[in-house]
Amino acid sequence: MDLNPPPGENYANPKTCFFHVLFKAAALAFYILSALFFDSFVIIFVVTVLLGALDFWVVKNVSGRILVGLRWWNEINDLGESVWKFECLDQESMARMNKKDSWLFWWTLYLTAVAWLVLGIFSLIRFQADYLLVVGVCLALSIANIVGFTKCRKDAKKQIQQFATQTIATRFSSTLQSAFSVV
Repeated sequence: MDLNPPPGENYANPKTCFFHVLFKAAALAFYILSALFFDSFVIIFVVTVLLGALDFWVVKNVSGRILVGLRWWNEINDLGESVWKFECLDQESMARMNKKDSWLFWWTLYLTAVAWLVLGIFSLIRFQADYLLVVGVCLALSIANIVGFTKCRKDAKKQIQQFATQTIATRFSSTLQSAFSVV
């Protein structure tokens, strides 16, 4: 993953980028600033977890599909085993994905998890087990998206490699067939 955003390139999906960042920032900001305005832990818990869940849903079902062309979900089969399912755009569409959109997607995905982890450490140091629960839920949602999209990206790369290998093999065999059919 490139550390620097691509220069001179604009966001192809600015609205999606905005909402991708909005719910992450809203959950973090509400959690951090809520102690100034509310005395009720229940309100802080419910609103922060709701914002974290909205972020999870937007990333998983909307921004992941639009910004990086990936989608994942997990199913339980008849044997009770967890089965990961992945979707990705075709090779041509993936090559046309906006680099700046992709950069924003991946960096905010990881930085949000790091922010929740730091807030969890602060809650642990301050012996605030109830607030640690809030952070734990939001961190779990962030990590679930990281794991899902990382596995999905690896699966997409594997599919592209298989497609390329299959295409080269097909062209090579057709070239050999045409060469020997001339003789």
